[in-house]
Order: sequence, then structure tokens, then C-alpha cells
Amino acid sequence: MTDPWNTDAPLDAYLRRARAAGIHKTIIFALFHTNYARANSEVARTVARYPDQLIGFAFVHASRDAGRIFQMVRQAVTQWKFRGIKIHGHEAMPTREVCETARVFRVPLLVDVAGRTQVIDMLAPQYREVNFIVPHLGSFGDDWRAHQRVVDQLVHYPNVYADTSSVRRFDYIVQAVKRAGPHKLLFGSDGPWLHPGVEIQKIRLLGLPRHEESLILGGNIERLMNRARLASIAKSVAHALAPKETTTGPLAQLR
Repeated sequence: MTDPWNTDAPLDAYLRRARAAGIHKTIIFALFHTNYARANSEVARTVARYPDQLIGFAFVHASRDAGRIFQMVRQAVTQWKFRGIKIHGHEAMPTREVCETARVFRVPLLVDVAGRTQVIDMLAPQYREVNFIVPHLGSFGDDWRAHQRVVDQLVHYPNVYADTSSVRRFDYIVQAVKRAGPHKLLFGSDGPWLHPGVEIQKIRLLGLPRHEESLILGGNIERLMNRARLASIAKSVAHALAPKETTTGPLAQLR
């Protein structure tokens, strides 16, 4: 308990704000925990309390959880019905083990690169079957260079997406829509730290046609998550083995 984001996450207050903003579904995951297997199980219990409002993503630490990531995600997806994986670059960047697991389970990989957007240039072409979502358009810290590079990546890589949470430089969101298209952007609230009503207003202010706005406000993430329908993965996962390649170094360091 050193900072607000690893001390308390007032979910009830966030859900009240989300409902007031017209948000009906929220993706949640643990953040900065010493034991993500335990943290994911706590998230599963929370999702079970609010099944009509919450969707779970499995958080993993690419280095500390090395060798068991496949098993952690398998439990999350098949038992708890989680629909994605979260990685944070402040802890460790995605490894081959993480990416192979996302590929096998056909779930999106939400990877906060913490401003180090060059990592996406390593990940996206190596794992074309994995859909990478870059939150904050590459930078929570208002780094315009990161925003610009992620916009370029949205245009260049068909499997790279970004969310809009915490982006203060509004014109980069405008640029992303114009250059990459509304099908490459996802609304994000970064709750409970940011107010979802404020974040959703940025999307409204784009002034998009209703069908394009609806893609950003839910259609795109639903499409990405639907690749992991349990009916389709039950057959392939039942006999699947953990990926043979369990390299623990960041892909950006691989030759």
C-alpha cells in the first residue's frame, strides 16, 4: 500500500458513476498485486457478484508468473469466463509465453506499454493472430510522442487497437479516428481513478455518426472478445498443451 492505485479501488462508487454515464458493462482486472493467481480469483468473485455489469480479464506478471501463465489463463477463461489478458509494462513486458497463451485462447491482450511504444513494433508482426490493445493511446503520462507512434501503429498493424482512457490531448483521438478508423479505437474509463462520465464525453465530442460511435463505445471490444467464445475453444483447449516456448525475456530484447 504505497500509492492510491495499489491501496484501494472503490468499485461501488465507480459503478454508480458508470450507470449515471450510461455505461452498462465494465471490464475489470487486478492491478499491481504480489500474487496474481490469488488476485484473479478475487476478481472472479467480484464479477460473480455483478454478472450483468462486469467482465473479467486475467492479469499476469510476465516474469514472475513465467511457466504457469497458460494454466492461469486457462482457469480464468474456462472456469471464470474471463475474456482477455492484462499485462502492465511497469512490471514486465509481454513474453512469448504470454503471447502464445493469448493466441491459443483467442483472447485480446491488453498491454500497457507505459510509454515504451516501440514494444508494439516487436509484438504485433510476430503474433499476427493476437489482437493487442494499447491503453491510454500509449501513455497515461501525456507523452505526445507515444500517442503519435500508437496512431501510426493503428494504421500499420491490423491487429493493434488502442483505448482512449486518460488521453488529454484530444486531437490525437481525432487523428486516430481519421487515420485508422473508428474500428481501431476502444472507449476506456481507467476507473475508478478517472470519472467514466468525463472519459465518455470525449467520445461524444468527436461528433461521429451513431454507428461509428457505437463501435468505439462497445462494438469493437465485443468483437475482439467474441473470438474467445467458450463453445469454440472447449474443443481445442481440452487437449492443448502449454506453449513449448516459454522465453521470459521481453520480445523487444529478442533478436
